[in-house]
Amino acid sequence: MPARSKASITQRSSSPHPANVHITPLPIAGALLLQPDVYADERGYFKELYRTDRYEELGVTAPFIQDSLSSSKHGVLRGLHGDPQMAKLVQALQGEAWDVIVDVRPESPSYLRWHAEYLRGDEHRQIYIPAGCLHGFFVTGEATLMLYKHTMLYDPAREFGVAWNDADIAITWPLDRATPILSTKDAAHPTLRERGFAIPSQRKERGQ
Repeated sequence: MPARSKASITQRSSSPHPANVHITPLPIAGALLLQPDVYADERGYFKELYRTDRYEELGVTAPFIQDSLSSSKHGVLRGLHGDPQMAKLVQALQGEAWDVIVDVRPESPSYLRWHAEYLRGDEHRQIYIPAGCLHGFFVTGEATLMLYKHTMLYDPAREFGVAWNDADIAITWPLDRATPILSTKDAAHPTLRERGFAIPSQRKERGQ
């Protein structure tokens, strides 16, 4: 397991405005790792989960119109899910998950590459996932709450799924069991090849 990142936490006695957001581009084209400032004192902490003007300055310009929350126990794997029109901003509010993005946009320079980051409730990090990418996560903590912000309303007719263990993607999930806990729907997703995606015969390194 990689070393835990250090959240940006400032000791302060009053609520600050505006807070800063620190940004790191990820290897997936258009994907971002965001670290909001967190202000802590003897009472606890304060942070801004999202602020339109601040995120627009960082390049996250599409409006978010739906929030969703999932609760998962240890060993659950959710994914891989995609929507050609929906971008997401995801974060762990509680617990810990290994969060994965897979680029399945044929025109993208990072096509078929995947990248993963640990998201932990006490580290306050967020991942921006561009529209058209696949997303999934494996719960490595206990009682993990994941918050998703969506730029489109959820539409099951537009969503598509891909097998979590697709050999052409070859994600090295940090599994601590032979088989993760999957929904019936996620267990039945087809592979990229079965969905008709082009798989180049020669490809660059696929992992993180």
